[in-house]
Amino acid sequence: MNWQATTKKYTNPLSIKIPDDGLVESCADPTIIRGQTSGDHYWYMYCTTDPLNDNDKTAGDFNFHLIPMLRSSDLVHWTYQGDAFSTRPAWVASTAGLWAPEIKFLNGQYYLYYAASDTALPGGGSAIGVATSNGPLGPWVDSGAPVVEPHGADCCGPDSRRWVFDPDVVEDNGQLYIFYGSYFGGISVRELSADGLHSDPASQVPITIANRYEGTELVQQDGYWYLFASATNCCNGPLTGYSIFAGRSENVLGPYVDREGNSLLQGRVGGTPVISMNGNRWVGPGHNSVFEDLDGQFWTVYHAVDQNDPYFAGAVGFTKRPVLMDPLDWVDGWPTVRGGLWTSDRAQFAPAAQPGMKSKYHLKTPHPDQPDELIASLSDEFNGVLGTQWSWVRQPAADAYSVSSETFDFETQAADLYVDSNNASVLLESAPRGNYIVETKVKLDLPPEGCCFNYVQAGLVIYGNDDNFIKLAPVSIWETRQTEYAKELSPVPDGYPRYGNTVAATPGEWTYLRIVKQSHAGKEFYTAYTSLDGVNWERGGTWTHQLGSNAHIGMVSMGGSGFTANFDYIHVYSLDD
Repeated sequence: MNWQATTKKYTNPLSIKIPDDGLVESCADPTIIRGQTSGDHYWYMYCTTDPLNDNDKTAGDFNFHLIPMLRSSDLVHWTYQGDAFSTRPAWVASTAGLWAPEIKFLNGQYYLYYAASDTALPGGGSAIGVATSNGPLGPWVDSGAPVVEPHGADCCGPDSRRWVFDPDVVEDNGQLYIFYGSYFGGISVRELSADGLHSDPASQVPITIANRYEGTELVQQDGYWYLFASATNCCNGPLTGYSIFAGRSENVLGPYVDREGNSLLQGRVGGTPVISMNGNRWVGPGHNSVFEDLDGQFWTVYHAVDQNDPYFAGAVGFTKRPVLMDPLDWVDGWPTVRGGLWTSDRAQFAPAAQPGMKSKYHLKTPHPDQPDELIASLSDEFNGVLGTQWSWVRQPAADAYSVSSETFDFETQAADLYVDSNNASVLLESAPRGNYIVETKVKLDLPPEGCCFNYVQAGLVIYGNDDNFIKLAPVSIWETRQTEYAKELSPVPDGYPRYGNTVAATPGEWTYLRIVKQSHAGKEFYTAYTSLDGVNWERGGTWTHQLGSNAHIGMVSMGGSGFTANFDYIHVYSLDD
């Protein structure tokens, strides 16, 4: 077979034809493999249970396909090849989804692992199953029992049912391992039997703390195992903040740490951003699968949400998740999508899908957002007194805040700034016109570990009003401490969310926060940065908003009483263009 020497271009989302019947418009949680038998030059991709498109209905109800299968020779043009299952295996509950497939080639066969969202077993609960086939398109024969059975979360006893979702299978030194898990219960790993059909509960090892990650993908590179995992809500329509983070370890069993050395098991949970929103139409990039093309370039497929077409037609709230593809680069030992540019929305050079092909993709990195001149009139060192530029929305009691010789101290309030619960105090100053950076250093005296101080938080806001703002704040979520980056807007169409969040990198005892505001073509872009030392900054996601010329810079300390936030300073800079 003759293949072109160089690759063509493609544009996200990937084109997936249904023979004589339109396009596949949603392929969440994709997994990918190249044909493993002699003469098979195709690539195969598998998707979570969902309708194929807006019109995929019978008698007015959506059809939920049990793991759609796709095929391509060039990784750009795909064709729907049917579903892996026509009916659910007998041990799976009759209404369950078959989610998050994982395709492997083991023992001369294809293995299709999947999460069953519920089971017909005593006590119910989710589980991991597997089916095998001699070919990548089936027919698939289920093993007849879970590979990973329903079981309890460490927090909550054996009768609880942790989320046994999102399998990934790897081999290390001749031993197979299966990674699995989600927010409730965290991510774990077990030894897998040589036949790939059974896991050993006694070998179970925790990989991440609960309530942060799901959707794992393991890649071995340059002496490390890299764990890719997704965080926050996968399916919040146009405000989906799902994003991918990484940790690495020399041992497949961990511990996995991020670029700064923070463990993914600790309360101040680690994770180096791999991809988040970058300000184009795509939000919520997550749950990825990594592969290497025939020219040695790494790539990743993942799902995301088109802000302009977020839901299945006629079903507001049912998020549509097309499959996207972009190159994955290794920069200073850490993975990042498109060199840090993240999701592409224009024509890109395609992978080298076949032998002898060469990809024209070349690494480019984003221009760093750097501060220029300090705007002294909007900056405050909090040396004994608040600057005259500040004013309150809902001024708190006089004994609830103070200014020491070094910090502005603001007691956390049993109040919030969230949808219709708008009773928190906000300390505000005017934002400059044009592009700018606002930076602070904040300490929130929560214990670094332990549950539960839910949603106690303190940080920065870019405030239009109570229903339109951007927020960057260290926050307590169950046993974790995370850095939330949120957007709220109003009005919205009926049924649409008003609040959405992603998370940024690890908070510390003191956390440096930056929000970078830029305007292009009439749109406002707000990008999060965090740092543990004020020198090395990790970029987070970019929200778009239209806060306008009356936007203000603010501070909040809220979500529950009993703690104190210390703000060391507020610095406002013009942006170095």
